[in-house]
Amino acid sequence: MLAFLPNTLTCCNLICGCMAAGAAFHAHYVWALVMILCGAVFDFFDGMVARLLGVSSPIGKELDSLADVVTFGVAPSAMLFQLYGAVQYPEWLQPLQSYSPYLAFIMAAFSALRLAKFNLDDRQTTSFIGLPTPANALFWGSLIVGQYAFLTSARFNVVFLFLLMMLFCLLLVAELPLFALKFKNLSWHDNAIKYIFLLGCLALLPIGVSAFAAIVVWYILLSIARNMLTRQTK
Repeated sequence: MLAFLPNTLTCCNLICGCMAAGAAFHAHYVWALVMILCGAVFDFFDGMVARLLGVSSPIGKELDSLADVVTFGVAPSAMLFQLYGAVQYPEWLQPLQSYSPYLAFIMAAFSALRLAKFNLDDRQTTSFIGLPTPANALFWGSLIVGQYAFLTSARFNVVFLFLLMMLFCLLLVAELPLFALKFKNLSWHDNAIKYIFLLGCLALLPIGVSAFAAIVVWYILLSIARNMLTRQTK
């Protein structure tokens, strides 16, 4: 029975993703974010359990990617779909207001491409190349829940939303090295960037729900800074 546990956890991730998408299509953004977070927890533990039990399999790997496409690709895209319908439109774009929400699913396609590249890229065993799909999903989920009033105000409009969406779509597939939170030991010398990141996360938590979005931005900026310092050192 233990051999089926990792795939069971992966299926729980998939179910959470389906529930998140369903909630998003009804504009229940908080519940959608909660389900994405639950999916992320299941996604974290399924691989860990598989390694601990020594039951990793090709089917588990494929199932994991399929679940991730739903939870971290389709679900946040569904939240964006609803947001496109609520955001402000300049007068010259109002004729497209009924059709523009479907642009949200561009992000689902980029998320699927990101996962496919990850499965075939042997450079990403100890770090990431491009923004991980869970980070992207948490960014959008927390941004929409935490900053919904601003996103639907006159200070923001659909053009800004589309440009921000496309920026994160490109980050998903960009050749941008990003560090992973994997510790081989606890020394400061080997893990300085990770400790700095975690300290920054603690400082951002008081923001509230939007903290997840801020943490993802902090993660990206810190990785870029590390890459620049590494190039200068070389």
